[in-house]
Amino acid sequence: MTRAYLCLGGNVGNVADALGEARRRLEAGGLAIAAQSPLYRTPPWGSVPQPPYLNQVIAVDGAPSARALLTLALDVERQLGRDRSREERFGPRTMDIDLLTFGEEVVQEPDLELPHPRLMERAFALVPLLDIAPDIVIGGVPARAALARLDRSGIEPV
Repeated sequence: MTRAYLCLGGNVGNVADALGEARRRLEAGGLAIAAQSPLYRTPPWGSVPQPPYLNQVIAVDGAPSARALLTLALDVERQLGRDRSREERFGPRTMDIDLLTFGEEVVQEPDLELPHPRLMERAFALVPLLDIAPDIVIGGVPARAALARLDRSGIEPV
């Protein structure tokens, strides 16, 4: 069985409740949540002015493929009010579910890249990831080493 890691987040509405609902819907879609990080309040990514995010990383088992997991994640986002066609890139959102890794798979497709192409640049994803996978190595680089090079200011447990 392939272990995958997802980063869940949002900054519109009652995000803590939405994260819980996202986890429930992912489980209803056939996944088993093997671990979940604490929630973190994190500064927004990008240049669009917006409120802080709540982020969490979960480890999941049970997806038959990375493609199937991506499809499920996008469906859960839509169910929770996200409309990618109407939002600004890196702007506010009700729910964002990023597929960080799917085992050791490396995928380079227009709508799916694994590991996530910006994971090693994003402290808001690495901090909670390392809570549940402290020794994870991504693309030959220990995630802990990547995080050591990043600014972690403003990332606080909730």
